[in-house]
Amino acid sequence: MILSVLATLSTAPAETGGGFEAPTPQEFYQPLVGDGAFALTRPSVVIIMSVALISWWLVATTRRATVVPGRTQWATENVYNLVRNGVARDIIGSKDFLRFVPLLFSMFILILVNNLFGVIPPVVAPNILGRATALAARIKTAPGYTEAIGQTLQIIGAEQTVDMNAMKPILTAELDASQVNLGWTKQGMDALEILVDRGAGFVFLAVDTVPDYTDTQPMPAAGQSALRKYKAIYHHGDSRVGQWSDVVSIPV
Repeated sequence: MILSVLATLSTAPAETGGGFEAPTPQEFYQPLVGDGAFALTRPSVVIIMSVALISWWLVATTRRATVVPGRTQWATENVYNLVRNGVARDIIGSKDFLRFVPLLFSMFILILVNNLFGVIPPVVAPNILGRATALAARIKTAPGYTEAIGQTLQIIGAEQTVDMNAMKPILTAELDASQVNLGWTKQGMDALEILVDRGAGFVFLAVDTVPDYTDTQPMPAAGQSALRKYKAIYHHGDSRVGQWSDVVSIPV
């Protein structure tokens, strides 16, 4: 689907202002040495490194093969047996599989090593997120681009709507070092207005912009106890939005 969309963009009619300009190789990988067809790129270097590493490993672990294998010879033989018996013979069949084993074994270890290289930071080209963002930005400025194409290419998301009237904070309360700590999350809102009831009804406590909030009101005198209640409502800009939270109570 994505390839068909790109093909459609590339042949967009002139009435849209021109066809889509396909991304160039330079937007994905810059050559390390040279230019054009003979440029040496980072993927080329990775392939050369993997072939050299695989060749060294196979020679080093098999040039002095013994009947009772050592640890490295045992590891190599197990990988070979996995491909020979678990892939080639089981899938192709015991009659014709042997002639395909060298090809399958070479492909298996080459793909395996390059997949491992793909998760090693020095090998992966830096700033992959920046390159992807720049490419998405260029696609969005193409004359034949539409929002439907962007959604198909997954470079824009579906429009998100928030029902402000349904926003309701979730408060938690716990004692922390003789103070009440109120936990809450922003959920995209600007602040939280908190009210407290210390026995005489709810009164304003604070407008908090960064979770969590600590009530610094002194605790009751020694030998006395009280029950504190809290509730809150979100602020968006300077206005209250949504519903009041459920009341949370904590003995202090």
